[in-house]
Amino acid sequence: MFIYLNFCFCALLSQTKTGIALLYDEVSENAYDIRLKLTKEVLTIQKQDVVCVSGSDHSANHRTVTLRRQPVGGLGLSIKGGAEHKVPVVISKMFKDQAADQTGMLFIGDAIMQVNGINVESATHEEVVHLLRNAGDEVTITVQYLREAPSFLKLPLGSPGPSSDHSSGASSPLFDSGLHLNGNSINTAPSSPSSPIANEPKYEKRWLDTLSVPLSMARISRYKAGTDKLRSNAFEVLALDGVSTGILQFYTAQESADWLRAISTNISDLTLQNMKMANKCCSPSDQVIHMGWVHERLEGTDSSQLYKFKFLALKGSSFYIFSTPPVSTLDWVRAEKIYNLCEVLFKIHKLWLADDCWLQANLYLGIHQDFDLEDHRPYCFSVMVGHGKSHYFNVELCSELAVWEKSFQRAIFLEVQRTGSKTYMCSWQGDTLCFTVDFALGFTCFDSKTKNVLWRFKFSQLKGSSDDGKTKVKLLFQNLDTKQIETKELEFQDLTAVLHCIHSFIAAKVASVDPVFIDSQSIARKYIC
Repeated sequence: MFIYLNFCFCALLSQTKTGIALLYDEVSENAYDIRLKLTKEVLTIQKQDVVCVSGSDHSANHRTVTLRRQPVGGLGLSIKGGAEHKVPVVISKMFKDQAADQTGMLFIGDAIMQVNGINVESATHEEVVHLLRNAGDEVTITVQYLREAPSFLKLPLGSPGPSSDHSSGASSPLFDSGLHLNGNSINTAPSSPSSPIANEPKYEKRWLDTLSVPLSMARISRYKAGTDKLRSNAFEVLALDGVSTGILQFYTAQESADWLRAISTNISDLTLQNMKMANKCCSPSDQVIHMGWVHERLEGTDSSQLYKFKFLALKGSSFYIFSTPPVSTLDWVRAEKIYNLCEVLFKIHKLWLADDCWLQANLYLGIHQDFDLEDHRPYCFSVMVGHGKSHYFNVELCSELAVWEKSFQRAIFLEVQRTGSKTYMCSWQGDTLCFTVDFALGFTCFDSKTKNVLWRFKFSQLKGSSDDGKTKVKLLFQNLDTKQIETKELEFQDLTAVLHCIHSFIAAKVASVDPVFIDSQSIARKYIC
């Protein structure tokens, strides 16, 4: 029998998806056109390139093409770019049935390397325009397809748009220089059109796979590495082996949200499969309830609030924190931290916005916050552990936060039922005592030596508590006969763990009466806070 959260995962269906996006380079601050292809197990990044599809086996990296200038339309192309902008001059438009288009060997996005044998790789925009204008009726150009064209060149992905009528004779590297390339032809008769020769190779522009990122145990981040700065309509996907997609940027917030959800769904589905496989090797009492990637806020950091990826798992009686996911049975012993589930306290840090702004933020995921928060990330939770310590985590989606909340409730409930009771050493007025929290009996205090029971109360008799924040606690019980409140004072070495254990048992008790236990956590918290 496997124990995992069907109610959380039943709605997860692997998605397949393709679409256009940008690959953003944070160093150069340029973005490049790419196509994304999502399958159940892999996210593939494709880039456009020119390939030879027939004819001689020529390399498509460099193509030399001869154009015959036409009286109307000139060379039939427009160019952008130039060395002054640290980019090559590229063909930005081609006009249907004109000289460049008729060759079948030139494409939008081709970088011009040579003009009539003159190298122009380091030439300015104006210099290339001048060469093309004055090259005569036959112009031989050598080109190479620019796979990573900066977005400011605005290279169209589809068919070329209409040409612009430039009224000025000046050219600009950021605007198409097209109609100026007619030049002054000596011949008055129309020149023969540029056309491919029958035995010349033929080329096509195609999307080619350049990187495949496996999604099993992959992680996603919408934040700049280590910070709480949210990327605008962008995120990064990192594989288990550390391979990164780079920064995937989208044209709209809705597109970013749709892709984020689709990729997250496939990662969650694969994680569920990994859980099922892991549970085949585990006993019924040691099943994986949930696991996944989170960001942990580093302890002792200043207002910059640095974060680091951590992999969390709820398995059997324990809550695990890993730096990398466990991929084998032996890996479970190498966790950075292991805590008993009865002695931790899960808490969601909710963020409320005015009116329906929160729903808007959830929908579009493009959250820009101008208000004071404990931190600037919206989907956060903490896990408080023994000795007053806690871990503070963040996830990417609201749905992930909901799954973690339900998973902790489920895992703690199962652990309380399996354990039945927990006993802690304590003292009061010099006497060494034992304090037991029992799922069936409630609270019992007895002498550690004689085992004589000093007092016992049911869970329902606990009416409140107070503590000094260090080691001492006062538990307030109502006597069933007298209805009077009796105060029991105890001192523990790790008071936090004991209080969390009491909380867990009370929440589990409420849940056993009402399986839905929507408010069992808050009910338990009322008695021990």
